[in-house]
Amino acid sequence: MAWVVALLIAAGAALVVQNLLMVHISSGVSTVLVALLLNSAVGLVVLLTLLLARSGMAGLGEMFATLRYWSVLPGVLGSFIVFASISGYQRLGAAAAISVLIASQLVVGLGVDMFRSGWSGLSPLLGVILLVGGAWLVASR
Repeated sequence: MAWVVALLIAAGAALVVQNLLMVHISSGVSTVLVALLLNSAVGLVVLLTLLLARSGMAGLGEMFATLRYWSVLPGVLGSFIVFASISGYQRLGAAAAISVLIASQLVVGLGVDMFRSGWSGLSPLLGVILLVGGAWLVASR
């Protein structure tokens, strides 16, 4: 379990670095779309290389076999998240953008967990209230 927490911590740090780099890239071009496309293209090449190294052409076959009409949504949502993050970093700063993103993820995540498992309780709701309040304090500087 500790390795999962370490992985999440590393991903959180990587997200800050990624967004700062994306802001830098987008400041030198006419539109943020250039930075978004560059980000997606590099990700596609890296993931395709890893899939081919792991599974060869069978991996591509498996990928195409699992395509459904709704399977494009994660990519669309991911691009939206990166776009929103870059916009937040540019206009609000890193800390404010991160705090709003995390607070919104916690609110929706708690709602999903409560819906799926039926659990409830005061401590998770208190945690959400404190985090949302903290995000508001950071973002309203």
